[in-house]
Amino acid sequence: MSNTAIEAAGLGKRFGRRGSWALRACSFRLPAGRVCAVVGPNGAGKSTLLSHTAGLLAPTEGALTVLGTHPAAARERVAYVAQDKPLYPQLTVAQTLRLGQELNPARWDDRVAGRIAYEVGGLDPKKRIRALSGGQRTRVALALALGKRPELLLLDEPMADLDPLARHELMGTLMAEAAEYGTTVVMSSHVVAELEGSCDYLLLIGDGRVRLAGDLDDLLAAHTLTTGPVRDLAPHTVVESRTTGRQQTALIRPQGPHPTDAGATAPSLEELVLAHLRNPAAPALILTPARAQEPAV
Repeated sequence: MSNTAIEAAGLGKRFGRRGSWALRACSFRLPAGRVCAVVGPNGAGKSTLLSHTAGLLAPTEGALTVLGTHPAAARERVAYVAQDKPLYPQLTVAQTLRLGQELNPARWDDRVAGRIAYEVGGLDPKKRIRALSGGQRTRVALALALGKRPELLLLDEPMADLDPLARHELMGTLMAEAAEYGTTVVMSSHVVAELEGSCDYLLLIGDGRVRLAGDLDDLLAAHTLTTGPVRDLAPHTVVESRTTGRQQTALIRPQGPHPTDAGATAPSLEELVLAHLRNPAAPALILTPARAQEPAV
């Protein structure tokens, strides 16, 4: 089993010969067993990256490996829940789970699928998919994904159809499954609040490029939020600086001691993400870089 879940080296994707780049020069390495938040605004490239990882798209340039191999070769070990959660509308919940079992006979765990759909989700096994609400279809899709007992679970905006209580319950279930079986979870969202406290690795994408990649605690520790009188912030790396009257608030990467009159605090995940997204020219920080680039796959 590979100790790396996903590794991208110079990964790029352009749709059409003259189309714009959905991803460009993306390089990072996600260790196995982590719970990774893929964060960025709509259209940043999050879904494109997950589709490549699931083996549904081929890169225009660069290399991508999944669980130590080509994405297509890893497909049996990967489960992917797309934003639109495609399911057969004419099947019942029970028939859908039975189909999942027939398509994944070697890895299927009927106990896990049933717990997600029936015990936690409270779904009627005889109800047809077309009669379910959006949140209920999400539960069926997650039951299919977790029932496959994947090594890598890819979730594209999984909580969008759920109410706050259901989000909390489902996130708890996902984290319990990941902890029990060592599953690597990669979950995209543009809502930072629903990821804080659950994820231990951050991948921030903006305009198709990786802006931040690494252990969440290490990324937060590498930044400091300062508040105080307006000053020259050199030699620190400045991610964002805002001035109100005589007060300056800045997110920096310290390159030495802080100014003695500066109030220095650790940023929250939301403060870190928003500062980088508001300032796309800020230098990227990749704490887990890809290794030497191999031929494109």
